[in-house]
Amino acid sequence: MNHASGGLLPSPGFLWQASAADGLELPGGRALTGPWKLLLLGDGSPTRHLQLLTGLPVEVELIAMASEPVVSAAAPAEVAHLADPLLRRQVWLTCGPQTLGWAESWWNQAEAEAHLQDRRLPIWRSLSAGRTELYREVDGVAQVQEPWLEERFGCQGPCWSRHYRFFRQGRELTVIREVFSPVLEHWLGPAEVGIVREDSSIR
Repeated sequence: MNHASGGLLPSPGFLWQASAADGLELPGGRALTGPWKLLLLGDGSPTRHLQLLTGLPVEVELIAMASEPVVSAAAPAEVAHLADPLLRRQVWLTCGPQTLGWAESWWNQAEAEAHLQDRRLPIWRSLSAGRTELYREVDGVAQVQEPWLEERFGCQGPCWSRHYRFFRQGRELTVIREVFSPVLEHWLGPAEVGIVREDSSIR
């Protein structure tokens, strides 16, 4: 997708979504494999996971960060818990030549200015720079499908997605949505039990 304007991309449309509590029960009796359960429902850092899987550093390509005066209907419900005024930030996550993730996050403007001084760093690195305690709570999982995601990832969807919140001392800092490339099946194996994709090879 040619995105020369430098503005925010539209939030991906959901094929389906579920709360994290129901995340182990997919529609139609389908089931996630173990490695994908850990990626989508675990509380670890996705940028750290990508680096460990590929052996390459994760680079953050900033798409845009802009004010969000009206929150999109596609935003996670948890965004309503953040104090106005809001900012929304979007990035691509790359390892070497491969784009393996896309993410967007919502922030109170003052929190963003305090915690995202280098907006090209992964959020986890920005928030943990002072070695202060953080808590990550996964709220939902989903599948999404958008032509611009498929074009950048270099393979067909659908793509797995999740959203979660970071807390510090019981207070919400940000809501983050991530979408992962199906190419990750090259390292993690098939995402669903009994289903093998034909286009999961790395370029």
